[in-house]
Amino acid sequence: MFERRQTSEGVEVVASSMVATLAEPARQPAAEVPALQASPSDAWDRVRRRLRAELGEDVFSSWFARVELGGIVDGVAYLTVPTRFLKSWLEAHYAERLRVNCMAELPGLNGIMLSVRQVSRDATQAPAEIVPLRSRPAAVTSPEARPAPAEIAAEPCERDLVDACGTMLDRRMNFQAFIVGKSNQLAFAAAERIAAAPAGTAPYNPLYIHAGVGLGKTHLLQAIAQEARGQGKRVAYFTADRFMYGFVAALKSQTALAFKEKLRGIDLLIVDDVQFIQGKSIQQEFGHTINALIDAGKQIVVAGDRLANDLEALDERIRSRLGGGLVVEVGDLDEALRARILASRLEALHAAHPNFHVNPDVAAYVARVVATNGRDLDGAANRLLAHATLSGQAVTLETAEAAIRDLVRTREPRRVKIEDIQKLVATRYNVSRADILSERRTAAVVKPRQIAMYLSKALTPRSLPEIGRRFGGRDHTTVLHAVRKIEKAITEDRSLHDEVDLLKRMLQE
Repeated sequence: MFERRQTSEGVEVVASSMVATLAEPARQPAAEVPALQASPSDAWDRVRRRLRAELGEDVFSSWFARVELGGIVDGVAYLTVPTRFLKSWLEAHYAERLRVNCMAELPGLNGIMLSVRQVSRDATQAPAEIVPLRSRPAAVTSPEARPAPAEIAAEPCERDLVDACGTMLDRRMNFQAFIVGKSNQLAFAAAERIAAAPAGTAPYNPLYIHAGVGLGKTHLLQAIAQEARGQGKRVAYFTADRFMYGFVAALKSQTALAFKEKLRGIDLLIVDDVQFIQGKSIQQEFGHTINALIDAGKQIVVAGDRLANDLEALDERIRSRLGGGLVVEVGDLDEALRARILASRLEALHAAHPNFHVNPDVAAYVARVVATNGRDLDGAANRLLAHATLSGQAVTLETAEAAIRDLVRTREPRRVKIEDIQKLVATRYNVSRADILSERRTAAVVKPRQIAMYLSKALTPRSLPEIGRRFGGRDHTTVLHAVRKIEKAITEDRSLHDEVDLLKRMLQE
């Protein structure tokens, strides 16, 4: 994944893969619609020449020859590639080089967005119309697996079906296959209630589900879409990147009004990974869509990776709307729930490979040590299967330890947010977060403010200008002064060193 950083000029955007779908148009007149910079094709040719000169003909031909510039909206360059593999490779190895060269040749650019383009459609073709689909998929109880962008192709594979917006849904992500535990039972109950509600009614509006990676948000959202669609409702399911790309496609196709009317005609709007929605115009249209559908009594379901108020990149009005409905967290998986999820994965693998067996003691061990999320449990089950089939030996506790060692060791530390730092430091020093963000210069406020700035630089990937903006709009030099002062102080004052070290551990645990 690319980074998302707030800069003084705007937002640097890097996002996951996108596929064209329909979205709501901008409300401004056509003359005010963001347009490409002068001679964008010439500028893109210059970017390609720079890359060829820097990397050589072989590297350029292998990785950059099929990258195309789709458009520029809100200072974001939309680049497209033909395959998900190529997108992943560029993100992993050449993201910064792409960004730097694009910004050098495309004036006013703030960032880039890389997407997988659909090869089955003409590039200028408008996204699919909203049409009602009445057939209901048969319940499938195979394990949860989020469909990768490359699997969203022109011809749906056997496990997929199409929702009212032409979006591929995974048949396996239904309510029957979702395993309920203490951490997700409220979200599951709310999702079932919304899916079963008659068209034109909105039990909880909007429903906002937030959770970390791999805890079941997408499964719940796709289950709602499939169940509601099976009842004849007109459903629009988007990931954030599909919504953004659809917005750009609507602008380019000059059929914005028609797309707007069709989107307003749905019964249920579902948006996943809302934290990735970037760009002022796109966020405005997303907010207008939410407001119009809620005012019309249409149900909205949105999912993100944290509380709506913590989505700093989102417009404040959108955050307020999302926080004004039912907000439900899907918590971390406890050991009992992990054991049940793993058991379902192993049962599905056994059905496909009858000779594959895992001792209950081994399964209990795996569920205990793989404590991250459901996707890592999938990975653990697949590793055990690979060992059993490739070696021809039974899965023992010893072989299981070796097979899943990387899943246990590579567990990522808790991501620390600047808001968390500010709140903890404020509590620790008996001041308010508002004091830390204020202009007050009393010693009781300055010291915790500087410590919070130091911790923000040490524990987050945010730049000095970004940290300054998050501390009441201060200049980056103020942040740098605070960081250097605390760095010097903790080398001279042992008690302060221990205090700051304790704060670091509390934030990272």
